[in-house]
Amino acid sequence: MTIKERYEGILHYFQQEQPNPETELQHRDPFELLVAVMLSAQCTDKRVNMVTPALFEAFPTPHAMSTASVEEIHHYIKSVSYPNSKAAHLQAMSRMLVDEFEGHVPDNMKALTSLPGVGRKTANVVLGIVFHQATIPVDTHVYRVSHRLGLSQGKTPNDVERDLVRHIPAELRFKAHHWILLHGRYVCKALRPDCLNCGIQAYCKQFSR
Repeated sequence: MTIKERYEGILHYFQQEQPNPETELQHRDPFELLVAVMLSAQCTDKRVNMVTPALFEAFPTPHAMSTASVEEIHHYIKSVSYPNSKAAHLQAMSRMLVDEFEGHVPDNMKALTSLPGVGRKTANVVLGIVFHQATIPVDTHVYRVSHRLGLSQGKTPNDVERDLVRHIPAELRFKAHHWILLHGRYVCKALRPDCLNCGIQAYCKQFSR
């Protein structure tokens, strides 16, 4: 099977099964999404969705969060992973949004990654969901599943992202991010992949071994 055939088969399957995939992070505006994605690093979306309602009620805007202390923010997010560093990043990020971006979430990679606590993956998620850009954020699920399927052998998330961008049409890239991520979350799990109930096993490099 060629790499082209592998990509085409996998993308066709997901287009039929999940034509309109969406993020599972609950949010109402770009700022809430940015905060939620920052909190989701090495943490489940389910856990993040449990803490953000109260967090956003207390600090609904960048200005409100920027004037809070790290301790006040920590109180609301203490059940997520790495709450100390995330609380500090949220406060600093909010201050920078207010001071340098007039309280608006920026629409480009350079500006987003200049924000404290915002890396390339987080920026790509925001750019894809909020600004409808053709990004492919690579988290642990996307990295793992891309290797198992044979979509990439890249050694770093950036390498995997480049491979996926090279082979996936621009109009499908952000959907493909959701497809691969959700497949890794619910089917191709890290410890026990459910290969027998996988709809793309025919295209999976690891399953065919």
